[in-house]
Amino acid sequence: MTRTPATTLSGATFDSISEQSLSRNVLLIIAASLLIALSARVAIPLPFTPVPMTLQPLAILLVGAALGAKRGTAAAILYLLEGAAGAPFFAHPLGLAGPTGGYLLAFPFGAAVAGTFADRGWMRQLRTAVPGLALALAVILLGGWAWLSFVISLGARGAFLAGVAPFLISGALNVGIAAAALQAAHRMRRRS
Repeated sequence: MTRTPATTLSGATFDSISEQSLSRNVLLIIAASLLIALSARVAIPLPFTPVPMTLQPLAILLVGAALGAKRGTAAAILYLLEGAAGAPFFAHPLGLAGPTGGYLLAFPFGAAVAGTFADRGWMRQLRTAVPGLALALAVILLGGWAWLSFVISLGARGAFLAGVAPFLISGALNVGIAAAALQAAHRMRRRS
């Protein structure tokens, strides 16, 4: 039986997840959900928007790219379930009901996008990793924009000014940091 080379940093390809031990997968998903929760603790309130700047988008990009689409998405969903159950894991006190609800609900989709790029081996090279990470981030920002537009009733322009524009520079930095970290991790993995 030929073994498909690992495309994600956690060592499982999209098709071989069922071959991995259940306990390893569960531990990876739980650890990743806790990483996302920890990243919410780094929250910088901004005076011109109800949405704080956090490290969560960076965590989602890394979780999706490192674990792949299935486990990255599962980790993001577990994070949402932990927060909805009452764990103090959300940056905004209103959690899913507050102004950050759209970003939070978009996390599984952002992780899935980054994970799909990883599952296909596209996170190994900078020229394909950056677009994949940027697309995953765009999904998260789109979720936040839609939520602020329709649920919080800021309107399309107001939601863009409050929920997307302030995060474009930090988002680009997140994409750059995630891409650099992934490239370094793949280089280290090839050496070992």
